[in-house]
Amino acid sequence: LSELRPWLSGGVAGATRGGGSTGGGGGAEKGGRVRCSRRIWVLLGSLVLVFLTSLFFSVSLRGGVSFNYLEPPGWEESRRVKLVPSYVGAHRLSPPDTQQQKTCACPRCVGDPGVSDWFDENYDPDISPVWTRENIQLPSDVYYWWVMLQPQFKPHSIQQVLLRLFQVIPGRSPYGSWDPGRCLRCAVVGNSGNLRGAGYGATIDGHNYIMRINLAPTVGYEEDAGSHTTHHFMYPESAKNLAANVSFVLVPFKTLDLVWITSALSTGQIRFTYAPVKQFLRVDKDKVQIFNPAFFKYIHDHWTRHHGRYPSTGMLVLFFALHVCDEVNVFGFGADSRGNWHHYWEQNRYSGEFRKTGVHDADYEAQIIQRLAKAGKITVFPGK
Repeated sequence: LSELRPWLSGGVAGATRGGGSTGGGGGAEKGGRVRCSRRIWVLLGSLVLVFLTSLFFSVSLRGGVSFNYLEPPGWEESRRVKLVPSYVGAHRLSPPDTQQQKTCACPRCVGDPGVSDWFDENYDPDISPVWTRENIQLPSDVYYWWVMLQPQFKPHSIQQVLLRLFQVIPGRSPYGSWDPGRCLRCAVVGNSGNLRGAGYGATIDGHNYIMRINLAPTVGYEEDAGSHTTHHFMYPESAKNLAANVSFVLVPFKTLDLVWITSALSTGQIRFTYAPVKQFLRVDKDKVQIFNPAFFKYIHDHWTRHHGRYPSTGMLVLFFALHVCDEVNVFGFGADSRGNWHHYWEQNRYSGEFRKTGVHDADYEAQIIQRLAKAGKITVFPGK
């Protein structure tokens, strides 16, 4: 317009000057009007062209005009250009780029973001499942929640207890960060009766880590439950001796549990908590790990959502695996085909009573497991 303005002003001025002439100026006046009229029409045409071009680009940037009567459903969505980065947890217009999102070498990796918004919103990869020298100090809310799980009459200084314990065991986490070139496959083996007759033994033994809970016998049950173990999770009242190549993971519910493990690996002074416990424990001291109460509460807050007084040991082990493994496969969880809640090594007349205790919410925990499986974070082997 700035370039056209002198040209337009000159034409209008010429027409005005021609109109002011007398005598023989009539033809010049008429010619001036024609030239002015042509220039005005050219100008208007240029403005219309600029406007239409601007409008076309504006519509294009907003996603274009829908031609669904010519194209198959979803065409417009698939052709849409993403103008914002793919932040974790954001709604995706197209499937994530697996080459960029992969966190391990397994076909499906626990740590891959963008697969499930629900999982990404609740999963905290920075919280350690192991209690170590580095995270020895508990937040006050975690500490008071934890000590009230099983209140004790005799108070203990948690700092002093842990310092003594870490003189006996390493007090460090053996688990590193995610490695894109690694595929660490883990089997979390529960104690459900649905393992009996399932024939999962060889499949379970084929994992890198095999995690078992409390009693969990394998001798005589190798065909269904497997024979290998790398991690055994127990609390003092369920503890048993382990082979030298197995990590004993203590799940503490009270400070006295920490006093007991220190004693059981050294002096043998503690013989009773609220029930008789082993005076001495034969395990590999260098492989002993302590379940982190902060991780315990994280599961209670983020995953079981305060259903039940606290999560079951099975849920604690499952999420332990979700934070240290690349692939997690679950065996022996839930009821058997008849709806009974019992162990694969026993016949329990009162197998349904577990659902009624109020300590754990078995139904809600089953929903979480189902949702994790649907999100592709675990694979559940249903058993028989």
